Amino acid sequence: MTKKLSLRQKIEQSERLADVLAWFAGAYLALCNRTTRWHIEGRDDLRAAIDKGPILILMWHERSVLGALHWPATNGPLSSLYDSSPIGRVSGALQRRAGLQSMQMSRKTSNLAASRIVLKRVREGVSIGMTGDGPLGPARQMKDAPIEWARVTGMPVFCYAFATSRGRRLKTWDKMVLPRMFGQGAIVFARFDKDIPRKMPEAAQDALREDLRVFMDATTARADVLVSR
Repeated sequence: MTKKLSLRQKIEQSERLADVLAWFAGAYLALCNRTTRWHIEGRDDLRAAIDKGPILILMWHERSVLGALHWPATNGPLSSLYDSSPIGRVSGALQRRAGLQSMQMSRKTSNLAASRIVLKRVREGVSIGMTGDGPLGPARQMKDAPIEWARVTGMPVFCYAFATSRGRRLKTWDKMVLPRMFGQGAIVFARFDKDIPRKMPEAAQDALREDLRVFMDATTARADVLVSR
Protein backbone atom coordinates (compact mmCIF):
# COMPACT_ATOMS: atom_id res chain seq x y z
CA MET A 1 0.00 0.00 0.00
CA THR A 2 1.35 3.41 -0.99
CA LYS A 3 1.79 5.73 1.96
CA LYS A 4 -0.16 8.97 1.65
CA LEU A 5 2.12 12.00 1.74
CA SER A 6 1.42 14.94 4.01
CA LEU A 7 1.27 18.46 2.57
CA ARG A 8 4.66 19.14 4.13
CA GLN A 9 6.18 16.14 2.34
CA LYS A 10 4.54 17.12 -0.94
CA ILE A 11 6.04 20.61 -0.72
CA GLU A 12 9.44 19.15 0.12
CA GLN A 13 9.30 16.99 -3.01
CA SER A 14 7.66 19.43 -5.42
CA GLU A 15 8.93 22.88 -6.31
CA ARG A 16 5.89 23.27 -8.55
CA LEU A 17 3.52 22.82 -5.57
CA ALA A 18 5.46 25.45 -3.64
CA ASP A 19 5.08 27.78 -6.63
CA VAL A 20 1.32 27.14 -6.82
CA LEU A 21 0.82 27.83 -3.11
CA ALA A 22 2.97 30.95 -3.42
CA TRP A 23 0.84 32.14 -6.35
CA PHE A 24 -2.35 31.98 -4.31
CA ALA A 25 -0.70 33.52 -1.24
CA GLY A 26 0.89 36.21 -3.37
CA ALA A 27 -2.39 37.08 -5.10
CA TYR A 28 -4.12 37.47 -1.74
CA LEU A 29 -1.33 39.55 -0.20
CA ALA A 30 -1.11 41.78 -3.27
CA LEU A 31 -4.86 42.42 -3.01
CA CYS A 32 -4.54 43.24 0.69
CA ASN A 33 -1.65 45.57 -0.10
CA ARG A 34 -3.58 47.40 -2.84
CA THR A 35 -6.73 47.85 -0.78
CA THR A 36 -4.97 49.09 2.36
CA ARG A 37 -4.49 52.83 2.80
CA TRP A 38 -0.81 53.09 3.72
CA HIS A 39 1.10 55.76 5.63
CA ILE A 40 4.83 55.40 4.91
CA GLU A 41 7.77 56.70 6.92
CA GLY A 42 11.43 56.62 5.99
CA ARG A 43 11.12 55.54 2.36
CA ASP A 44 12.97 58.59 1.02
CA ASP A 45 15.91 57.89 3.36
CA LEU A 46 15.92 54.27 2.23
CA ARG A 47 15.92 55.22 -1.45
CA ALA A 48 18.74 57.72 -0.93
CA ALA A 49 20.84 55.03 0.74
CA ILE A 50 20.12 52.48 -2.03
CA ASP A 51 21.20 55.02 -4.65
CA LYS A 52 24.66 54.96 -3.03
CA GLY A 53 24.94 51.17 -2.91
CA PRO A 54 23.40 48.01 -1.48
CA ILE A 55 21.95 47.95 2.04
CA LEU A 56 21.02 45.30 4.59
CA ILE A 57 17.33 45.43 5.53
CA LEU A 58 16.06 43.57 8.58
CA MET A 59 12.60 42.72 9.89
CA TRP A 60 11.11 40.53 12.55
CA HIS A 61 9.67 37.31 11.20
CA GLU A 62 6.20 38.26 12.44
CA ARG A 63 6.14 41.33 10.15
CA SER A 64 7.84 39.81 7.10
CA VAL A 65 4.87 38.68 5.03
CA LEU A 66 4.53 41.97 3.09
CA GLY A 67 8.22 42.85 2.98
CA ALA A 68 8.70 41.79 -0.64
CA LEU A 69 5.80 43.99 -1.77
CA HIS A 70 7.05 47.05 0.12
CA TRP A 71 10.61 47.03 -1.19
CA PRO A 72 11.20 49.97 -3.63
CA ALA A 73 12.29 47.75 -6.51
CA THR A 74 12.73 50.68 -8.92
CA ASN A 75 15.65 51.89 -6.80
CA GLY A 76 17.60 48.65 -6.77
CA PRO A 77 17.41 44.85 -6.57
CA LEU A 78 16.95 42.93 -3.33
CA SER A 79 18.12 39.40 -2.60
CA SER A 80 16.09 37.85 0.19
CA LEU A 81 16.97 34.79 2.24
CA TYR A 82 14.67 31.89 2.95
CA ASP A 83 14.90 28.61 4.81
CA SER A 84 14.83 25.18 3.16
CA SER A 85 11.79 24.07 5.19
CA PRO A 86 8.45 23.56 3.36
CA ILE A 87 7.11 26.92 4.56
CA GLY A 88 10.46 28.48 3.68
CA ARG A 89 10.23 27.13 0.14
CA VAL A 90 6.78 28.65 -0.27
CA SER A 91 8.22 31.91 1.07
CA GLY A 92 11.07 31.73 -1.46
CA ALA A 93 8.61 31.18 -4.31
CA LEU A 94 6.54 34.11 -3.06
CA GLN A 95 9.64 36.31 -3.02
CA ARG A 96 10.45 35.33 -6.60
CA ARG A 97 6.86 36.10 -7.60
CA ALA A 98 7.35 39.60 -6.18
CA GLY A 99 10.48 40.04 -8.31
CA LEU A 100 13.12 39.48 -5.63
CA GLN A 101 16.29 37.43 -6.07
CA SER A 102 15.57 34.89 -3.36
CA MET A 103 18.34 32.70 -1.91
CA GLN A 104 17.74 29.39 -0.16
CA MET A 105 19.82 28.86 2.95
CA SER A 106 19.89 25.21 3.93
CA ARG A 107 20.34 24.38 7.60
CA LYS A 108 23.27 22.27 6.44
CA THR A 109 24.92 25.24 4.74
CA SER A 110 28.01 26.39 6.63
CA ASN A 111 28.34 29.98 7.76
CA LEU A 112 31.31 30.38 5.42
CA ALA A 113 29.37 29.09 2.39
CA ALA A 114 26.40 31.31 3.20
CA SER A 115 28.67 34.34 3.60
CA ARG A 116 30.24 33.72 0.20
CA ILE A 117 26.82 33.67 -1.44
CA VAL A 118 25.81 36.91 0.27
CA LEU A 119 29.11 38.65 -0.50
CA LYS A 120 28.83 37.74 -4.19
CA ARG A 121 25.38 39.35 -4.38
CA VAL A 122 26.56 42.46 -2.52
CA ARG A 123 29.51 42.90 -4.90
CA GLU A 124 26.98 42.79 -7.74
CA GLY A 125 25.16 45.74 -6.14
CA VAL A 126 22.28 43.72 -4.69
CA SER A 127 20.81 44.62 -1.30
CA ILE A 128 20.16 41.84 1.20
CA GLY A 129 16.93 41.27 3.14
CA MET A 130 16.55 38.92 6.09
CA THR A 131 14.67 38.34 9.32
CA GLY A 132 16.52 39.29 12.49
CA ASP A 133 15.16 36.32 14.44
CA GLY A 134 15.67 33.81 11.64
CA PRO A 135 13.26 31.19 10.30
CA LEU A 136 12.92 29.28 13.57
CA GLY A 137 13.05 31.89 16.34
CA PRO A 138 12.69 32.38 19.21
CA ALA A 139 10.60 35.39 18.22
CA ARG A 140 12.28 38.79 18.46
CA GLN A 141 15.60 37.39 19.60
CA MET A 142 18.36 38.76 17.41
CA LYS A 143 20.57 36.22 15.68
CA ASP A 144 24.28 36.66 15.00
CA ALA A 145 24.00 36.75 11.20
CA PRO A 146 22.72 40.36 10.78
CA ILE A 147 25.59 41.85 12.77
CA GLU A 148 28.10 39.49 11.14
CA TRP A 149 27.06 40.34 7.58
CA ALA A 150 26.80 44.06 8.28
CA ARG A 151 30.29 43.88 9.78
CA VAL A 152 31.81 41.97 6.87
CA THR A 153 30.10 43.89 4.05
CA GLY A 154 30.03 47.38 5.55
CA MET A 155 26.47 47.86 4.30
CA PRO A 156 24.16 50.38 5.99
CA VAL A 157 21.48 48.65 8.08
CA PHE A 158 17.79 49.51 7.81
CA CYS A 159 14.88 48.05 9.75
CA TYR A 160 11.41 47.53 8.29
CA ALA A 161 8.02 46.93 9.86
CA PHE A 162 4.39 47.17 8.84
CA ALA A 163 1.17 47.31 10.83
CA THR A 164 -2.45 47.22 9.76
CA SER A 165 -5.79 47.92 11.38
CA ARG A 166 -7.33 44.85 9.76
CA GLY A 167 -5.52 41.57 10.26
CA ARG A 168 -4.98 38.60 12.49
CA ARG A 169 -2.13 36.93 14.30
CA LEU A 170 -1.49 33.34 13.36
CA LYS A 171 -0.95 30.67 15.99
CA THR A 172 2.67 30.19 15.04
CA TRP A 173 5.93 30.48 16.99
CA ASP A 174 6.31 34.10 15.85
CA LYS A 175 2.58 35.10 16.00
CA MET A 176 2.87 36.25 12.38
CA VAL A 177 0.67 39.20 11.39
CA LEU A 178 -1.50 38.38 8.36
CA PRO A 179 -3.27 41.43 6.84
CA ARG A 180 -6.84 41.68 5.66
CA MET A 181 -8.24 43.89 2.94
CA PHE A 182 -9.55 47.46 3.22
CA GLY A 183 -7.69 48.54 6.34
CA GLN A 184 -5.46 51.39 7.43
CA GLY A 185 -1.78 50.55 7.42
CA ALA A 186 1.66 51.90 8.25
CA ILE A 187 5.05 51.08 6.77
CA VAL A 188 8.24 52.18 8.53
CA PHE A 189 11.81 52.11 7.24
CA ALA A 190 14.38 53.27 9.81
CA ARG A 191 18.16 53.41 9.58
CA PHE A 192 20.23 51.91 12.38
CA ASP A 193 22.70 54.71 12.93
CA LYS A 194 25.30 53.00 15.12
CA ASP A 195 28.62 52.10 13.55
CA ILE A 196 29.33 48.40 13.02
CA PRO A 197 33.15 48.14 12.80
CA ARG A 198 34.74 45.36 10.83
CA LYS A 199 36.70 44.21 13.88
CA MET A 200 35.40 44.32 17.45
CA PRO A 201 35.63 42.23 20.62
CA GLU A 202 32.92 39.71 21.43
CA ALA A 203 31.51 41.83 24.26
CA ALA A 204 31.07 44.79 21.92
CA GLN A 205 29.36 42.57 19.37
CA ASP A 206 26.93 41.30 22.02
CA ALA A 207 26.10 44.88 23.06
CA LEU A 208 25.59 45.93 19.44
CA ARG A 209 23.29 42.97 18.80
CA GLU A 210 21.18 44.03 21.80
CA ASP A 211 21.07 47.63 20.54
CA LEU A 212 19.86 46.39 17.16
CA ARG A 213 17.17 44.24 18.81
CA VAL A 214 15.89 47.25 20.76
CA PHE A 215 15.92 49.37 17.59
CA MET A 216 13.92 46.77 15.66
CA ASP A 217 11.37 46.59 18.46
CA ALA A 218 11.11 50.39 18.37
CA THR A 219 10.61 50.37 14.59
CA THR A 220 7.82 47.82 14.93
CA ALA A 221 6.23 49.79 17.77
CA ARG A 222 6.35 52.93 15.63
CA ALA A 223 4.33 51.20 12.89
CA ASP A 224 1.78 50.08 15.50
CA VAL A 225 1.47 53.63 16.87
CA LEU A 226 0.90 55.10 13.41
CA VAL A 227 -1.98 52.68 12.81
CA SER A 228 -3.53 53.31 16.22
CA ARG A 229 -3.64 57.04 15.41
